[in-house]
Amino acid sequence: MSASMIDASARIEAGASIGPNVSIGPFCTIGPHVTVGEGCRLFAHVNLTGHTTVGPRTVIHPFASLGSPPQSLSYRGGPTKLVVGADCDIREYVTANTGTEDHGGTTEIGDHCFIMVGSHIAHDCKVGNHVVLANNVMLAGHVTVGDNVVFGGGVAVRQFVRIGDGAMIVGLSGVRADLIPWGMALGSPLADLVGLNVIGMRRRGLAKAEIHRMRAAYQALFFGEGEFRARLERVAAELGGDPHVTKMIAFIRAGKRPLTMAVKRTEADEEE
Repeated sequence: MSASMIDASARIEAGASIGPNVSIGPFCTIGPHVTVGEGCRLFAHVNLTGHTTVGPRTVIHPFASLGSPPQSLSYRGGPTKLVVGADCDIREYVTANTGTEDHGGTTEIGDHCFIMVGSHIAHDCKVGNHVVLANNVMLAGHVTVGDNVVFGGGVAVRQFVRIGDGAMIVGLSGVRADLIPWGMALGSPLADLVGLNVIGMRRRGLAKAEIHRMRAAYQALFFGEGEFRARLERVAAELGGDPHVTKMIAFIRAGKRPLTMAVKRTEADEEE
């Protein structure tokens, strides 16, 4: 790697691994257990510490701090990890902590994630690929986020919550229970499930027939007759041949905590 790609004011401790074609700007600090992948760009005043790995071609903007110890009273100072995927765009003042010893020890951020100004990813979170966090999103510890999820600005997610693939959370919402794949959540301090992320489905290439089946499953599951478990089994029997419906059913069955339940939207909501 060319030394000219590292600004003279940057501090890189012995033991750090810096890949080829990495650009490190003014006043960046990189700890001894950090690995920075090929083609990454650190603009200025970036802090990488702890046992942190940053994947190839990820871009990190000023005053982001990645790999600091978890904000958890159970953390005992062990060499827990933060793993950031490839091709991410991490904006100003983003923070992400390493994991804790009792829960796998690793915080993970997938590939192609766009993490905007001031967002926080806490210890032991698992964030999928192609996830968007708008400004000031807060993920508490142990949150699991699927692929292609979109968070609006100022969203807060309670610890241990699961967010399914393709879900969308409207800005300033508070998510305190699991959210189904392709679900749309809205509300503060407690978000409700207000429909499906149909626009996201279309963008991800789902066919009209697949979207129609998901809508039918949603209506039958959340607004059908009988107890919820009975509705779940009925939907599985009638629409379980669709892979997206199957994934939603499997997500619900795997849950160990409360599920974000649906409410019907008003006409004013629909116009939005």
